[in-house]
Amino acid sequence: MGIPLHQAARIGAYLLRQHLSRRERYPLVLMLEPLFRCNLACAGCGKIDYPSEILDQRLSYDDCMAAMDECGAPVVSIAGGEPLLHREMPKIVKGFLARRKFVILCTNALLLAKKIDDYQPNPSFTWSIHLDGNRAMHDKSVCQQGTYDKAVEAIRLAKSKGFRVSINCTLFNDADPAEVAAFLDDMKALGLDGITVSPGYAYERAPDQKHFLNRNKTKELFRGILARGRGGRAWPFSQSINFLNFLAGNESYQCTPWGNPTRTVFGWQKPCYLLGEGYARTFRELMDTTEWDKYGVGKYEKCADCMVHCGFEASAVKDMVRRPLRALGVTLRGVRTEGAMAKDIPLDGQRSAEFVFSDHVGRKLADIRATKTGTQQAVAAE
Repeated sequence: MGIPLHQAARIGAYLLRQHLSRRERYPLVLMLEPLFRCNLACAGCGKIDYPSEILDQRLSYDDCMAAMDECGAPVVSIAGGEPLLHREMPKIVKGFLARRKFVILCTNALLLAKKIDDYQPNPSFTWSIHLDGNRAMHDKSVCQQGTYDKAVEAIRLAKSKGFRVSINCTLFNDADPAEVAAFLDDMKALGLDGITVSPGYAYERAPDQKHFLNRNKTKELFRGILARGRGGRAWPFSQSINFLNFLAGNESYQCTPWGNPTRTVFGWQKPCYLLGEGYARTFRELMDTTEWDKYGVGKYEKCADCMVHCGFEASAVKDMVRRPLRALGVTLRGVRTEGAMAKDIPLDGQRSAEFVFSDHVGRKLADIRATKTGTQQAVAAE
């Protein structure tokens, strides 16, 4: 697997402490979105559909450090938007590393050649390059020609400078298993340190609503991919073997949304990285006031087809702690890609979706404008 031994050991020790203390809910990865602004407009993205006043907002260095200090997760994944547009990003990365956190900096790589010398290689720091498949697949996904080639160039550049480099790959319902497997072979040949794969999530504001996978198609797709890679053992996945086993339909997990708590310019996002159903001012408020039992597969319509790593990786990892011998068996044999699938969670009792995006945007705009007016009045008074 594409997880360094020292990282696996430290995270494993953290998980064991939580398990032995019988802590029910704890974070594994802080999902940090210090801005929503991006230099691409991907068809499947639901993160950039905001007014300019919100796209211009940034979490400061102090905001980011406070989020980690509140949360205490061993890993931080910095996404967006495009993080390299943030002027304080080098300082933010250094701040997390100084706190002995594992830092994953996600980027579409368009600015990487320009910005790379602002960063230094570190065993706990990884570039995560967005690549949704081969040239044709990726350029179609991000709605811009030439981005695949730029990303591959950036991977080679970062590797030549001694950085750890991984890719994050989101797949949709037009993905072909053989084509994806060949792409993963190409990525391995580049010397990547890790690969993260996940089905796309149907963001309600995404421009393209036609190409998201349902649960059955997700399982069939990943069985087809993993069957061409020795049950997943052929590629350096930076994900747990249990999560890959789940994607292939061999496990039926409920999600663990608090495992990857999300901090954005709005606040701490309820209940998860994918759903913005409300926001808390502090991490403790997020944990104490979120109605966790209202969300998840079989509970809420928006969760029905979700099999994304930010919700289910923590579930898979917790299962590894509970049943280590079972996980070891899957690791040695590879993910099973034939035979009956695990019985899935029924959907007949789920509640209907609520659409609250516009209300949250309206409140944030009102806050921004009130702050701006107050600042202008203060300056005028001086």
